[in-house]
Amino acid sequence: MTSFWKTVLGKGSPAGPYWRPILVAVLLALAMANLGFFSQGGIIRGLRNGATFASGLFPPDPSVTPTLLGAMFETVQMAFVGTTLGFVLAVPLSLLSARNVSPRWLVPWIRSLLGLVRAIPVLLWALMFVVTFGLGPMAGTLALAVYTLGYLGKLYYENLEGVNPEVLEAVRGTGASKVQLARFAVVPEAANALLSQLLFMYEYNVRSSAVLGFVGAGGIGFYMFSYINSFNYQKLMTAVLLTLAVMVLLDLFSARVRDRFLASGASTR
Repeated sequence: MTSFWKTVLGKGSPAGPYWRPILVAVLLALAMANLGFFSQGGIIRGLRNGATFASGLFPPDPSVTPTLLGAMFETVQMAFVGTTLGFVLAVPLSLLSARNVSPRWLVPWIRSLLGLVRAIPVLLWALMFVVTFGLGPMAGTLALAVYTLGYLGKLYYENLEGVNPEVLEAVRGTGASKVQLARFAVVPEAANALLSQLLFMYEYNVRSSAVLGFVGAGGIGFYMFSYINSFNYQKLMTAVLLTLAVMVLLDLFSARVRDRFLASGASTR
């Protein structure tokens, strides 16, 4: 990481510390101008519309809480099943994508497959599954599973390749096969990072599944979309607050799981 920033900032060049950041700033300004960030009329109009929208969110309407609780439970289930299915598929594919475990000729093919999966947004996956299986949470769950597969697969093989090569050489020296190398060296050494990314993916999928309701894929997002279309912003605020509360609880749960796993891992060493 240090060498990366030295390259970017040009520590070895007298002009390096200045021209590269200036170039980045100029490119950023040009891109922002092209995207309309410097349009005074557009910004003022946007701020006015945003204030009107925000004022319509309060006070939240608690009358829809029972309905939203059921939808939120469905959302959590969708994220749980989708994340689990994606994880189960991502582990073997990530091992096949790791150059320190898999045959070199196979790695590009599996990585291309994972790249293809990631190239399709989760909303488009949901739309395809809705067309295939009809409206409802099953379509959303399958979309989350495929989405999880694509991203966990990439994150996992990068972590697996980052395992200390000295550990791998020590295990290879015992005559271990590649399967044994993966089982007893690569996966255990990367386990903490794999668990952390799995928990993050579950939290992320809870948020993503809220959006999937916009294409009829079930969950609390269906009600959010309905409230937006009918301008029931106070009910929308209730849904947002409920989602926020669930995300806070999931974050606390994830932190407890990480702490417990790391503590148990440290005690066994």
